[in-house]
Amino acid sequence: MSMRKWKKKLMMITSTLFILTGCSLPGLGGSVTGEGISITGGTSTEMDMMGYLIEGMVEHYIGVDANVITNLSSGMNHQAFLTGDANVSGVRYTGTSLTGELGKEAVTDPEKAEQIVIDSFKEEYNQNWYPSYGFSNTYAFMVRAETAEEYGLEKVSQLEEFKDEFSVGVDTSWMTREGDGYDAFVETYGFEFNDIFPMSLGLLYTALSGEEIDVGLGYSTDGQIPAEDLVLLEDDLNLFPPYDASPLATAEIVEEYPELEDIFYKLEGKIDEEQMQELNYLSENYLLEPRTVAFNWLEENNYFEDTEPYLEPVEGKELNE
Repeated sequence: MSMRKWKKKLMMITSTLFILTGCSLPGLGGSVTGEGISITGGTSTEMDMMGYLIEGMVEHYIGVDANVITNLSSGMNHQAFLTGDANVSGVRYTGTSLTGELGKEAVTDPEKAEQIVIDSFKEEYNQNWYPSYGFSNTYAFMVRAETAEEYGLEKVSQLEEFKDEFSVGVDTSWMTREGDGYDAFVETYGFEFNDIFPMSLGLLYTALSGEEIDVGLGYSTDGQIPAEDLVLLEDDLNLFPPYDASPLATAEIVEEYPELEDIFYKLEGKIDEEQMQELNYLSENYLLEPRTVAFNWLEENNYFEDTEPYLEPVEGKELNE
């Protein structure tokens, strides 16, 4: 559905969690494994939305109780699985899990990175890593559309010609980030920016739209990208590791509810970066709950009933009984 149609339809119509090793998440009353499907969201609109997307598919095709745990950092997300407080993750990112939960070196080849996380999560945690939804949420250099057109910008390496002319705003943490931060950028691309300003992401997009900076470093699925008519530049020298987005589930919960696997495969490749940008934009710009946006999107796509592997919706099962 186009952004215009989404807008038309929508105009018509926190707690902080702490986890101690070996303890369940506060407020959940112990382990839920084997007693339902408990899905982790995250600390961003996008991560929560993907959790609710899985919840909606579970309600449609399985009809079992499901809940989404929000406000979880990557480490807490993983810990919730280890304590038995969760058994499905709405989204994990290859690059984040590779260097985070698995503690391995970053890998820039997307296929190699995916295979490592698939094998490692299975061997170390008996968890199944499923194919990507179709988008990657990675660091990305971006410029205004008119800037891209005026200077013919398509790739990050082209910025070298304007390194002394352009002002650049970047996520504050990126300046000291190891592996794919500013030092790695200089080493990989072979040049430094003359005017570079660390700032929060919110301020970065405001500065870009207000023409206070010429180039920004944000995230590839941020909702402000379509809202501000920004153009992503290709990371042509592969500085940033792949951060392909996929669902994750324990082997036990998939064995108990085998339809889960079919749900994950139904969603394979169904959300590209532009679609994810629009969904994030709808939630953040219109102040809609991520669950509302996720459920509306599923309804617009008829819960992918016509997509293989075929599943019978719960309502259909009830009608046949």
